[in-house]
Amino acid sequence: MSEPSLSVGDRLRDRIRRWRERARKAIPFLSGMLAALLALLLYNTLFPGTRPLTQNEVSTAISSAMASATPRPAFSEQVYRIIQPSLVWIESDGPGADGEAHTGLGTGVVININGDILTSLHVVDGSTRIRVTFADGTESLAVVASAQPEQDIALLQPQTLPQAFLPATLGNAGALQVGDEAYVVGNPFGLYGSMSAGVISGFDRTFRPPGSNQAIEGLIQVDAAINPGNSGGPLLNRQGQVVGIVTGIINPTNESFFIGIGFAVPINVAAGGAGLPPY
Repeated sequence: MSEPSLSVGDRLRDRIRRWRERARKAIPFLSGMLAALLALLLYNTLFPGTRPLTQNEVSTAISSAMASATPRPAFSEQVYRIIQPSLVWIESDGPGADGEAHTGLGTGVVININGDILTSLHVVDGSTRIRVTFADGTESLAVVASAQPEQDIALLQPQTLPQAFLPATLGNAGALQVGDEAYVVGNPFGLYGSMSAGVISGFDRTFRPPGSNQAIEGLIQVDAAINPGNSGGPLLNRQGQVVGIVTGIINPTNESFFIGIGFAVPINVAAGGAGLPPY
């Protein structure tokens, strides 16, 4: 038997039912679209778009920012600030080569809490009187407490100490490489607290001071300017640590001014000669 055909009314009701079913399934999608459109409209209302900046405005903003920026201090400036409180002016009285009274000038550096001063032996060797002046202006007589002639190193003990002083920080000369920054601070030609900068030029050099039969071996070579009065002063690395004690220069003209080659005793050797534990 054939199925009874649906009446017009039944077909209409069935079609309305299917429309309702489709509409019910489409409601979440339409709701999401409406919510997205409303959110976009709200964002554009609260944060209206701006016009692109012109090249001139960009350049002006960059120039203003650069002008207000504070550059980081140079390493040399930081090194000087670190070592200056530990620097010592040394004057030594004694007979000169001509037998007449002579006053020599050199540099030293405070290396411990006892106020002991590390310097070059030739600055004070044979002196009848040694005077030292600390960074704060305190003056004192001093004596040679120990010496290492083969390395041109002397340790001075002052009779009077400043109320406050700052020992230098000793570095590790073994960590240096050719090309590393090198700084020398001292009193060249009596110009207190002068600084020069260069690089480490070499290692394991040998130097024979003028008028001496004693060759000094294992030296650090630097191209930072060294002149009379720098002897005994500190050679410093980028961190302001003492990595050597300045001892001399080479000048083929037999003059006493610097031409580009200077030497320093590595601090691990100098500290060991002064009774400190070497690195």
